[in-house]
Amino acid sequence: MAYRDLWAFLNRLEAAGELIRIRAPVTAELEITEIADRVMKGPPERNKALLFENVDGKGIPVAINLFGSPRRMAWALGVEDLEDLRRRLEALLRPAPPQSLGDAFQRLGHILGTLRSIGLGPRRVSRAPCQEVVETARPSLDRLPILKCWPKDAGRYITLGQVITRDPRTGRRNVGLYRLQVHDERTLGVHWQIHKGGAAHERAARETGAERIPIAVALGGDPACIWAASAPLPPDIDEYLLAGWLRGRPVPMVPCVTQPLEVPADAEIVIEGSIDPREQRLEGPFGDHTGYYTPPEPFPVMHVTAITHRRDPIYPTTVVGRPPMEDYWMGQATERLFLPLIRLFLPEVLDYHMPAEGVFHNLVIVRIRKQFPGHARKVIFGLWGMGLLSLAKCIVVVDEWVDVRNLSEVAWQVLGNVDWKRDVVIVEGPVDHLDHAAPLRAYGGKIGIDATAKGPEEGHPRGWPERIEMSPEIRALVDRRWKEYGLS
Repeated sequence: MAYRDLWAFLNRLEAAGELIRIRAPVTAELEITEIADRVMKGPPERNKALLFENVDGKGIPVAINLFGSPRRMAWALGVEDLEDLRRRLEALLRPAPPQSLGDAFQRLGHILGTLRSIGLGPRRVSRAPCQEVVETARPSLDRLPILKCWPKDAGRYITLGQVITRDPRTGRRNVGLYRLQVHDERTLGVHWQIHKGGAAHERAARETGAERIPIAVALGGDPACIWAASAPLPPDIDEYLLAGWLRGRPVPMVPCVTQPLEVPADAEIVIEGSIDPREQRLEGPFGDHTGYYTPPEPFPVMHVTAITHRRDPIYPTTVVGRPPMEDYWMGQATERLFLPLIRLFLPEVLDYHMPAEGVFHNLVIVRIRKQFPGHARKVIFGLWGMGLLSLAKCIVVVDEWVDVRNLSEVAWQVLGNVDWKRDVVIVEGPVDHLDHAAPLRAYGGKIGIDATAKGPEEGHPRGWPERIEMSPEIRALVDRRWKEYGLS
């Protein structure tokens, strides 16, 4: 389902009782964060999207917690359940499984070509709602209700902006969901981490001697576009092509007014500017999704050249902090969509889960159909070689009968099935930029744990015990007679 714009999505949420309008005056400094955090972490029946209609007297409503439940996240991507995403992509990848890694890459290329050929790639338009008002003479970030989320944050931060750049060598577009610190009314600190596409464009600009990097930040539009900006896609895949597939129609794009870029025509607000690849400024500290403040580090500076917006825009934002937060459900959508892609390369993987407690990259639990000795290690190293899963700090592999979403069951399997000398592999390699425990920035230790049943070929000669299970006949009998027992 394609939403015309952010208002269309909000209207659906409101009609379903999933949106609360708050008309009381509130401040963008800390107050909205505290309100949203209580709602996100409160009882599920009270976890709603919030629309603050009176923020610091700026006249621009603030929308938050739009994706903060599995229901709202699924609706944002045009499905009723996040599992529907997996099923849609599985149908696209059929019929035959790839026979090799090269075959898998070729298959993916064919799929992308098909999506473009049927008209799901971004479509250029000449006029757009996001340019109803154009400010180029003296654009000011101070007119926007940008939040300061946590007491020790370095300032106000844009947290839900689609950050758009192009590779100076190839011209390929990248869209990332990077935080941006307001330095002053005309400059932003751009926190793109070393592994992300925007950082790659910055490095390419320095290598080619480019004097500036055109950049645009789009706020709002179809929520599929917002989520697609967060998806860890390969460099050759346009995030707005993915959004077009989710929408079932192309994303309309309009040229910027001051930069050689295109932005979603139905966005609420667009900030245009440029980056000098030789200029950096300290960014942070920032209260992050790890639950800790990330310390100040040098990052590029965006100089604003224009701000365009609708006549009556909405400012969409999110709060990151100790999980579970709204970004957890955005990550769950990524998890479901990418399972079929993982299975292109590792067909033995039946399911995987990245729980909130693991803060995305810190823990990946994988369920496999084990077929040979060392199979779990093959999967561990295969995942460490796959895109941003290379940053996974801990990978746990379990047998096919284990529920990867039941952390108690996973802990039982690990603590009972693992010999800590035989079944654990510890390596060094890339880790998440935000991993404060790593001794070096973005580089540290990682662990793989084989919690599957072992045989003699894997160093367990004395036989593996059989799991305790009740017979199917008795289970069925008790099911039939349950009411007779007076226990229901």
